[in-house]
Amino acid sequence: MVDDSSRFFVMTGGPGSGKTTLLDALEKAGYKRSFEAGRAVIQQQLSIAGNALPWGDRMQFSELMLAREIRSYKQALGTAGPVFFDRGVPDVLGYLRLIGEAIPEHMKKAAAEYRYHRRVFIAPPWREIFCHDEERKQNFEEAIRTYEAMVATYSGLGYELVEIPRGTVSGRVEFVLEKSGVEHH
Repeated sequence: MVDDSSRFFVMTGGPGSGKTTLLDALEKAGYKRSFEAGRAVIQQQLSIAGNALPWGDRMQFSELMLAREIRSYKQALGTAGPVFFDRGVPDVLGYLRLIGEAIPEHMKKAAAEYRYHRRVFIAPPWREIFCHDEERKQNFEEAIRTYEAMVATYSGLGYELVEIPRGTVSGRVEFVLEKSGVEHH
């Protein structure tokens, strides 16, 4: 059996650090990617006037994020080649750490079961590109705290963090492809 985790690469970090732009560029270059669970949950909850939101029922928000992350992982199992993830299952644990909530046992089990490549890419806080939008209500200081929570969470789960350098999108794409060992398309 092939160890799929060796071809699953996570991009994590605080909000507004350029992860999604980088993933969009990787997708445009022909690579498979996932979409951020948190943003999708927020959009869905806003559209139905739900309360599973970071400013509402935060535990329910984390459960919905976990379900989406597991679904993204399982969908990726049905593909070939490398897959770049816009956050991963451990990000849900990092979110709970950030907000000071205890991490339920089933979430710890999910993080142990759904593993990614040992090398995780982390985007550092980047004030020059940070901005708010309808789903991103955090300020820059919260972005820094989120980054720190992700560093602690992924490191604690045995992942090796590789900081994505600030720079052009194309430069960041080259860096990620080189450090992941993925062949260029």
